[in-house]
Amino acid sequence: MQELKIAITTSSFGKYDTRPLDILGVKGYEIVLNPYKRTLSEGEVLEVCNGVVGIIAGTEPLRRDTLKALQELKVISRCGTGMDNVDVIAAENIGIKVYNTPDAPTLAVVELAVGMILSLLRNVREMDASVRNNRWEKVMGNLLNGKTAGIIGFGRIGRKLAEVLKYFGCIVVFHDISNAVESGGFDRVDLKDLLSRSDIVSLHVSSKTLIMGEDEISRMKKGAWLINVSRGGVVDEGALYKSLKAGHLRGAALDVYEKEPYEGPLTGLENVVLTPHVGSYAVESRVEMEVQAVQNLLKGLGCPV
Repeated sequence: MQELKIAITTSSFGKYDTRPLDILGVKGYEIVLNPYKRTLSEGEVLEVCNGVVGIIAGTEPLRRDTLKALQELKVISRCGTGMDNVDVIAAENIGIKVYNTPDAPTLAVVELAVGMILSLLRNVREMDASVRNNRWEKVMGNLLNGKTAGIIGFGRIGRKLAEVLKYFGCIVVFHDISNAVESGGFDRVDLKDLLSRSDIVSLHVSSKTLIMGEDEISRMKKGAWLINVSRGGVVDEGALYKSLKAGHLRGAALDVYEKEPYEGPLTGLENVVLTPHVGSYAVESRVEMEVQAVQNLLKGLGCPV
């Protein structure tokens, strides 16, 4: 009997631990890996995933026409949290089961956000550059303790960040468009209030809808810092650049961008920390995310885990 095929479209699956691949191997599936080692285009998805019953998916586009063309496909197991790239409604209508791994990346994203905040407040990036250029220049920084941190989006990651920042001595407030989210003992405020009160504004939303436009950025407290490790497109990067250049905001840190790879004007500012969409890139979180993705796939295929 011909082996059933599974496509793994992420660029580096199993790189840090072979357990996720071993689980699939023991179950007898033929594994098709991403030969391009980058995000696939729609055409490449059709090429790589031809004839597969399951996809362990990255961020490649899985739209209606693509899903309809993959006639053997039964399960999509997203290795990650975001589902923006998957037409979930079309998948459900076709009869394709869809899963994701929302819990595994939480600590990795939270720790990256905290690292970015500390780097900005203590001017780590600027002083590192100075030392590397043979300049011994000490720059006075700020304490995180006592700062007001405003968190926009209070899901798993937003709540966990609030808990961590509380231990740093921060006053934490949050805003979320859903009234169903649990406060966890933190103060819910409206967006305008959060922006005007917060020394640090950190975004942890799940959609790509613009949240921080020119008006919202101008409402932020003068000398504040902005962090975005959630979704590209939620921050007007041009307005952010103008605000930083004019000195209204003191600094910003971004891990996600409207267009990636990012090559825009923020790269020319010293008070900005930029990382290449690596929120989940901690070995422990990555391995756990891959294991969960495999387990979800097998569950969807009705195969005992």
